[in-house]
Amino acid sequence: MKSPVAMPSSAVSRNALGIIATVAAGAAVYWLRDILTPLAMAIFLLIMIDGVKRSVEARTPLNSRMAGIAALTLVVLAFFASIAIIVNGAAGFFGEASGVSQNIGPRIDQIIRDVYGVVRLANPPTAQDLINGVDVRGYLTSLAFQVQGIASGAFFVLIYLGFLLASQIGFRRKIIAMFPSEAQRDEAVAVFQRVRGGVEGYIWVQSVTGAMICVVAWILMRAVGLQNAEFWTFVIFIVGFIPVLGGAVAGLAPPLFALVQFESYWPAAVLLVGLQVILFVVGNFIQPRMQGDNQNIDPVVVLLALAFWGKMWGVVGMFLSTPLAVMAMAILAEFQGSRWMAILLSGDGEPYADETQKTAAAKPSRRKPRPKPETAPEV
Repeated sequence: MKSPVAMPSSAVSRNALGIIATVAAGAAVYWLRDILTPLAMAIFLLIMIDGVKRSVEARTPLNSRMAGIAALTLVVLAFFASIAIIVNGAAGFFGEASGVSQNIGPRIDQIIRDVYGVVRLANPPTAQDLINGVDVRGYLTSLAFQVQGIASGAFFVLIYLGFLLASQIGFRRKIIAMFPSEAQRDEAVAVFQRVRGGVEGYIWVQSVTGAMICVVAWILMRAVGLQNAEFWTFVIFIVGFIPVLGGAVAGLAPPLFALVQFESYWPAAVLLVGLQVILFVVGNFIQPRMQGDNQNIDPVVVLLALAFWGKMWGVVGMFLSTPLAVMAMAILAEFQGSRWMAILLSGDGEPYADETQKTAAAKPSRRKPRPKPETAPEV
């Protein structure tokens, strides 16, 4: 029998301490989710505001202060508009489309009978038979509480965002105090900018590709006459920021509701085929080319991050799972003891590439070195 590999006691202690710290941090993240979830969302909005501000400042004659005010106004209005569209759109759907909701049961019964007829089976069950063991009232109550929590959560997000914006005044002084050495300060700023660049790149790619999908989806839904096509279009755009599950919802939800709304199966078939085609084209040809180095994350890590943060923070965690993975990879890559974790998180084994890393690495990098910043970042 091969003898086990002997590890130095210091390495064993360090690894054990790392595992204990990871478990403790995960427990803290879960127990403090009510506090950390709005804070994480506020930080996400702060990064968006900074990106919009720099874009406005570069493309308009506005100075830095006015560009910041314009960016803050745009992002906050878009945030509130998104919440209003989701809440009011969902309520309007179930209210306005009462005819559809009343037809759900009979329509499902008819679909089941048609399926049983195709496969030549007798005694098809009814929709009531299928949901007898399902606590529909409990699911609806839970959904109502989640919708109600969106409004209260948005209030806390804005409170956190206000305090984060106010804290920017002393951000430069804090950076100088924490890193007296100019080299250390430049390296800390470089880490921040890598994190910010990865999150901004992710937002940009998802926004552009989501808009492409929404245009085609809206045309298809209007062509077949699906009710509330605008609401479904916005839902498709929002869920596009959730990896894996977002594509499933975007490709299946409108066809399923088309099955209930229409007597014929053709509208649902058109929506299903059309949406799957556009999702396949965007997901396999357009999105990978746009991502480049902005999202150098292993697909397995994306799936695990989705499951982990979804379990920790619910829908908000799913929404933020990929940006959090990008941030974790950039930070872990800065420390010699944790760089191996960043390598595992990355898609090509290079969490980031600069001249020092490329000299130390045996293989050449596909990415160009990023210039070192000369000043502290302005969030």
